[in-house]
Amino acid sequence: MTLASTANGATQMSDDPIVFIVDDDPVARDSVRWLVESVGLASASYESAQKFLDAYDPTQPGCLVLDVRLRGMSGFELMESLRSAHTQPPTIMITGYADFSTAVRAMKGGVVDILEKPFTDQGLLDSVWHAIDIDRKARVAKAEHSVLEARFNRLTPRKREVLDLVVEGMTSKEIAAHLGLSVRTVDGYRGQLLHRMGVDSLAKLVQLAVTLRPRH
Repeated sequence: MTLASTANGATQMSDDPIVFIVDDDPVARDSVRWLVESVGLASASYESAQKFLDAYDPTQPGCLVLDVRLRGMSGFELMESLRSAHTQPPTIMITGYADFSTAVRAMKGGVVDILEKPFTDQGLLDSVWHAIDIDRKARVAKAEHSVLEARFNRLTPRKREVLDLVVEGMTSKEIAAHLGLSVRTVDGYRGQLLHRMGVDSLAKLVQLAVTLRPRH
């Protein structure tokens, strides 16, 4: 469970996605909050980028609805801060001035969508649901990667040695000669590696090993 600041300054704990809203216009901020809450989504709203940064917990699922023009730190500056810390949630940027340069800068900054005011309720909700789905898939992929990484790190030194030689393209016979083992023993290690890492082919095992091995 995680904490998130709500519109009235209270806190709530949730494992469900939260729509974070950053807008220094209280009317616009409340309008977005009421809209997302009308479809059963939780929200947390902030009048400044700094207040959002002070409260934000990146382990909390959700997305960010962000106005471009804010007093103090701008929307773009907030995105840069989050991106530098590798904690930027899927972001929907709202602007009253959707010129080409703003749109290009927003997309380069990794926003999911950019909406020009006035936007329709359904248009914003469609973007919010899409952003939440992106966040969900990213968190599932990260969790799966963590599981595989843990399995990889628990391999015995001998299995890691065999795996490294498999990645180099050696056959079982070559690995056996290199390590002073029997071919049958090496084949046994290879089978155990496939089972341990949850893959059904040598090609997938090699691809996984290349992804998970520490880079020097």
